[in-house]
Amino acid sequence: MAIFFSLQSLAPSNPIDNAIKLPKFVSTPLDSIVTEPTADISEQPFQDNLEIYQNDAPGSVVTVFITVRKGNSADNTDHTWKQVNDFSIGLSTNNTVVQEEKAEAIVQFGDDNGPIPGEPGYDEVAPNATIRVRGPLTQPQQSYTIEINQGAGKWRGQSTIALNKHFLDPSRLRNKLNFDLMKQIPNIVSLRTQFVHLYIMDQTTDPWSKAFADYGLYTQVEVPDKKFLKSRFLDPNGQLYKAAFFDFGRYPDQIRLVDDPLFDESIFSTRLEIKGNRDNSKLINMLDDVNNPDIPIEATFEKYFNADNYFTWMAYNILVGNVSTSSENFYLYSPRNGNKFYFIPWDYDDSFFRQNREKCCDYSPYAAYESGVANYWGNHLTNRVLRISAYRQALDSKINELMEFLTPQRIKAMVDDYKPVVEKYSLQMPDAMYLPTNKGQMEQDLEIIPSEVKNNYALYLESVKTSMPFYLSVPKVENGILNFKWDESYDLNGQAVAYHFVIARDPALNDVVVDKMLSNATSIQVDLLMPGEYFWGVTAINESGKIQFPYDTFLDSNDIAHPGVKGFYITPQGELLEK
Repeated sequence: MAIFFSLQSLAPSNPIDNAIKLPKFVSTPLDSIVTEPTADISEQPFQDNLEIYQNDAPGSVVTVFITVRKGNSADNTDHTWKQVNDFSIGLSTNNTVVQEEKAEAIVQFGDDNGPIPGEPGYDEVAPNATIRVRGPLTQPQQSYTIEINQGAGKWRGQSTIALNKHFLDPSRLRNKLNFDLMKQIPNIVSLRTQFVHLYIMDQTTDPWSKAFADYGLYTQVEVPDKKFLKSRFLDPNGQLYKAAFFDFGRYPDQIRLVDDPLFDESIFSTRLEIKGNRDNSKLINMLDDVNNPDIPIEATFEKYFNADNYFTWMAYNILVGNVSTSSENFYLYSPRNGNKFYFIPWDYDDSFFRQNREKCCDYSPYAAYESGVANYWGNHLTNRVLRISAYRQALDSKINELMEFLTPQRIKAMVDDYKPVVEKYSLQMPDAMYLPTNKGQMEQDLEIIPSEVKNNYALYLESVKTSMPFYLSVPKVENGILNFKWDESYDLNGQAVAYHFVIARDPALNDVVVDKMLSNATSIQVDLLMPGEYFWGVTAINESGKIQFPYDTFLDSNDIAHPGVKGFYITPQGELLEK
């Protein structure tokens, strides 16, 4: 039962008090009390806590000193530094860590003159943390995760310290640039970052060693965890998932409740890593609805997603060209007592990179569909959302809104802040040994970065005029006839789509055997071919003459990618074997 007090009962009745003419309070009838409506947790804006960035100094460097020691088997820290870094130990098929080899560590924070008083670990002589390798391991310079022990303090409110080498980024600044930009953008939350000069002393094999080895420049990137959520006034006990290879498909054999007898965390983690609340029921309900064609996507989207957060996240990624975000490099967060899921950004090594990737160094080219909205079409959620005109308009509005913020002048000014740091450390040992570029190419890369947004915006405009990418099916032989099928290439503007079908003896489709143009058809039958090796491909062409390729790509023996092509053999017995 609610109880309301009339302010009149609190007014003094003493005549002396009345003499000083205190304001006279008037009782309000109970039936006219006005209260604000109760807030809905799912309707709250998703916003960052800007106060945690107040002391950021973007062009600064913190020196971190780590003394590594061999621990004990009880907490899996009885490893040498060589074993911790041995990339042959405990790898999955995609070269990510499945067995974490750790060691004990004394972690101290300071500058190039040494640890600074007042910082964690300043006068420590006993280990206050553990250290392990993080991320892909098939590179000569590793990234590391430091876990500060409970009770040993925190560094800037964080006990998990991720030190990223950004080995494939020739500028070594892209992650920092992006998170410094995003902390100024509404409807998403960013991550705290800091340039770090890392020194490591290995005492796992020589306990008397006193020499710190220079490991070069790293970027510390805040890890989304319970402390991260709490610092943003979000629910630290909510659901939090890190996308591994997650395209919002249902995958019922992989994504299960944790109390399901068939639940296997290692299998679940191939799609999503559980980083928060382990109740997966809300996630499964959401995926059921996303993948149910009988439920209008408008109802599903309204129930489970925040439009401002979703379209801001997608618009930003399109404009900075972070193409890997269609199925990875993001977190999903949902408050424990709410329905909605929110996108949290993660890993921007490959952003602001398209023009540089085409001009510099030994990088594989982008696939034909890796730009604009086409890049997200293979995602089950986005595929359904972008078929709705109002949602496409919402995305377009966010893109144009962000274009006014992501100006070349703003980006250049930020790059200029970082430039002295990355040039100083990247062009000296040990980083100079492994930098995937030279000084001239690095300077060219830094000059190109500010123009990337404009370039990606042009590609976005082109993508909405082109039909969407699609998949080729596995061809079959039936009754002596070859049957080829492929998915429809959806056109956002409702234009008719024709398909150019080719079979050839080479993956470049130059030595043509069959060449057909098909109108509004997604299959074709061909007479059985003579035994031998063949390649087939399909391109989609809309009424405006815009060409789209399938997702499928054939990689030949020279590592040359052929978009929209698959290979197959015809055996002497008339059987088809896919290559």
